[in-house]
Amino acid sequence: MNRTLDTGQNDLENRLLATVRQEGITPEAIALFRELICLHYREYGRDLPWRRTTDPYRILVSELMLQQTQVDRVVPKYEAFIGRFPDFASLARAPLSDVLAAWQGLGYNRRAIALQKTAERVVHEFEGALPADVETLTTFPGIGPATAAAIAAYAFNLPVVYIETNIRRIFIHFFFEDREGVRDEELLPIIDQALLRDDPRTWYSALMDYGTVLSKRTVNPNRRSAAYTVQSRFEGSDRQLRGRVLALLLKEGALAEEEIVRHLGEDPGRVSRILGRLEAEGFLARDGGRITLCR
Repeated sequence: MNRTLDTGQNDLENRLLATVRQEGITPEAIALFRELICLHYREYGRDLPWRRTTDPYRILVSELMLQQTQVDRVVPKYEAFIGRFPDFASLARAPLSDVLAAWQGLGYNRRAIALQKTAERVVHEFEGALPADVETLTTFPGIGPATAAAIAAYAFNLPVVYIETNIRRIFIHFFFEDREGVRDEELLPIIDQALLRDDPRTWYSALMDYGTVLSKRTVNPNRRSAAYTVQSRFEGSDRQLRGRVLALLLKEGALAEEEIVRHLGEDPGRVSRILGRLEAEGFLARDGGRITLCR
């Protein structure tokens, strides 16, 4: 790294923290904050495949993949997925088994089925064009307010105000240094003040990158958020077992329930419960005594 830039960045951080401690959240503090975030992004911004496009479809795919999944895991899966399903139409008409096969390794397989259902709705209800409206976007499966706002910013460069993990981390670190139980309602007006309205796409990319770096340098400021929760253990969880069931059916095709139990080596009652949920959610179908992935 450039030593001079590191010194300049540290100086900006210290000036920002000192200003907030002494004067509160002033226009000067917001200006220093913007300068810091933009300086870091100009020098260290990541070259990510979804940042090379403004195609709403590709932005949508990246945002759903990035939900609860690290960037390094997403990049190769994203590129392969786009290669297999390059647009809404190709994804909408694909067999679910093909979509789940392309999604393998990302976890949270509900996102894959939500993505395909969104593609189907875009094709059939919106003439193949994702609507550039946050409220409408939240009506699609798997798209909550934060994801809808992110899509609006990255795909359509709209000056939306939203909060997610990295954004929360940065604003708590700099503007609520000694506070516990910081509520999102307190953060949102400051996020609004800091927003670069002439280029929200770049601004939010810069925030994401700075938040990632900050997570490696400090004790997680999000622990001081009122919204903070500890993620449940994955190993041995129902979520892990769901993934194993889907991977097994992708590999083997149709199986009887007792065959699935035997392959997995799990309690039959637990497997039966998981199969029932997957069937209710549209992942699985039963044909006589055999279970398959939905087509």
